Order: sequence, then structure tokens, then C-alpha cells
Amino acid sequence: MRCTENYNYMKYALLISLLLLLPLFAQDSQELVKDEKKSELIEVKDTSGLSESEVRKIADDEVKVSIFHTPFEEMSPTPKAYDWVQTESGEWFKGEIKALYNDKLEFDSDEIGLYTFDFKDITQIKSFNVIGVNIEDTAIFSGIIRFKENKITIIQGDKTFEFNRSEIISLAPQGEREFNYWSGKITLNIDIRQGNKEQYDYTAKANLKRRTSSSNLYFDYLGRISSRDKVETANDHRLNQKYDRYITRQFFWTPLFSEYYQDKFQNIRNQLTAGIGLGYTLVDNEYSEWDISGGPAFTRIEYISVSDGNPITTSAALEISTKVDLELSSRVDFKYDYKITLIDEKAGAYKHHMVSTLENELTSWLDIDFTFVWDYTLHPEETSSGELPTKSDYQFLVGLGIEF
Repeated sequence: MRCTENYNYMKYALLISLLLLLPLFAQDSQELVKDEKKSELIEVKDTSGLSESEVRKIADDEVKVSIFHTPFEEMSPTPKAYDWVQTESGEWFKGEIKALYNDKLEFDSDEIGLYTFDFKDITQIKSFNVIGVNIEDTAIFSGIIRFKENKITIIQGDKTFEFNRSEIISLAPQGEREFNYWSGKITLNIDIRQGNKEQYDYTAKANLKRRTSSSNLYFDYLGRISSRDKVETANDHRLNQKYDRYITRQFFWTPLFSEYYQDKFQNIRNQLTAGIGLGYTLVDNEYSEWDISGGPAFTRIEYISVSDGNPITTSAALEISTKVDLELSSRVDFKYDYKITLIDEKAGAYKHHMVSTLENELTSWLDIDFTFVWDYTLHPEETSSGELPTKSDYQFLVGLGIEF
């Protein structure tokens, strides 16, 4: 029994490692064809030979003001070891820029934690770190940035580049620290009961994001284990990966998306799906975001047992997904993720996975989340004992989420 458990752990570790490495392979493949893609942007780096500290001095000299002739409310801090952002209220925040996507600026501060600002509410940005800025239909510029009066200035040694706010697709820190590119959230719910009935329920959600000025890499995990009177009643795990590269503010393509799934009570030992796709942002405004994407894929399913034939089936597939993010108030967000997969009848014919979450902010880093999950398979596979799994599987989760 212990050997089987160790084998399963090794198998999961190998699969997760594969999902982590696949986007890198996709990126290498993309480099081979980038000359054929007119929309692939070049990266403009600082070639002046100046150190980062020398470039910062140039940036500070350009905005230096006299304390004797400048009103107090117009004065601004000089970046020293931190990035600074100013909101419409005139308040300055010190910390580290994580990323700007879809007009949402993620900022990490010791005082407020990881916080997301609406870009429209930002009046000034003064970076200490080198930032990569993706400018629509132009290039990716790396340098020290200054943002003011709806214009962004990228400073590279003795050169400066200036663009309007509307031309910015995204931005993210550049540098050697891999940690700078990552952010995420983990939500846990554990319920243990003892007495007349012995029962425990464990559910976990994890969302990891690696973002640069030109790409997004997402990992989403959803898992559940339940037992009652020492009899297992649920055991399922789903890991999704998606790698997007933005070409314009609305249009992106996906060199690779993949999913690993297992569900003992749906008779699925292993299910792996991988494909490529295109996407478009339908809505992107102050309070809402709506993306739709999809493309061809390939699915391999290994069933735990079957009534006849081979327990392994493979199928071509078509996957279509949509994501909606609504800001209901300053502390409440609604997120909706819906994905359908069309495959052959042996593999289930039609499947969908839906996750809707109401996030309630308690502190800058802690949320309480209410999540509803609905999984559906049109033609589930009958087991060798003649048992047919139900088509729909529902979950309602309440948990605490930690952002980092």
C-alpha cells in the first residue's frame, strides 16, 4: 500500500514538473517562428553602458524641483530601494510594482500588502527597479519609468522614450530575481468532526501567476478529499496551466494550455489534455473584464476500470473557455471561469468545468471566499462492475484565501 502511495506521489510530481516545463518548450518553439510573425515585438534594452544607479540619477535629476519654490502637495519622493505610486487622492505608496495587466496595477507594500489599483486611479509612478513596458504595435522597452499626466517616460541611460497611457499594454519588473515575476493566492478549507460520526473534509484552491511585460503564465489547482467513518467519499484533483502572450491590448495567443485531472468517483485514474489557442478581451473597463479563448487540443484518458475494451482512450478535442472578473465593490469581487471540451463519445462527448467565486477582502492579504464548482460529463464511462458515475458533480466551498 505504501509503495502505491509513493508511486502516486512521484507520478504527480513528474506531471507537475512537466506542466512547468512545457511553457518553456513552447517559448523556444515560438522563437523559431517569430520572424514570420509580424505582430511579435522586439525588446529595446539599455545599451548605454551605464549602471542602473547611474540611470536612476539621470531620472532623478530630470524631475528635481526646488523645495523653496514648489508647493508641498506637488512634491514627490525620490525612489531609493523602492518603487512609488501616487493615487488620485494625492497619497504616495512605497513598495514594489508586481505587474500591470488589463488596466490593473498590482503593487506589493509592507504597509498594505499585495494590493491591486485601478490604473485610472494612478496619477504618478516612479520606479526604482527596471521595468519592462509593452507598448502596443511598437516594442517592449526596458528602463527606469516615470509616469505623470497620462504619459509614461522610459529612461535608458542618455535616451528617453515617451508614450501615452492608452498605448500601454502591460508592464512588469525586469531583472535577475525570478521571484519578482510571481504572485498568487492559496485558499484552504478543512473541516474535521469527531464524536458519533468521524468525518473530515479537505479542499484547496491555488492560483499562481508568472507575468512579464509580454506574457502571462497561470497555474490553477483545485483538490478535494473527504472521508466519513473511515470510508472515503471524495478524492479528486485538477491542475490547469495556461500560457498567454499579448499581441495587442485585446488580442492574445496561447502557445500552450494543459490540464491534468483525476477523480476516483468519476472512474478517472488520469486525464491529460493539451492544446494551443487564441483569445480576445471582449470587455475591459473600470469594473469588469471578460476574456474568451479556445483552440484545438488532444486528450488522453485512463479509466480505473471499464466494462469492456481498453481502459485508455485518446481523442482530438476542441476547448473553449471564458473568464469574467467583476468588481462589485471596493472589497468584493466576483470571478467566473467556465470551460467546455468537445471530444469523441468514448471520452465523454461533452464536458464542462465551471468555477464561480465571490471574494470578500478581510485585510490586504486575507480574503474569505465562497466558491461554487460544477463539473459535467455527458457520457461518463461505466465501471467494470456496471456502475455508471453521475453526470454532474457539485461543490460549494467556503475558505480563507491568502494572497502573496
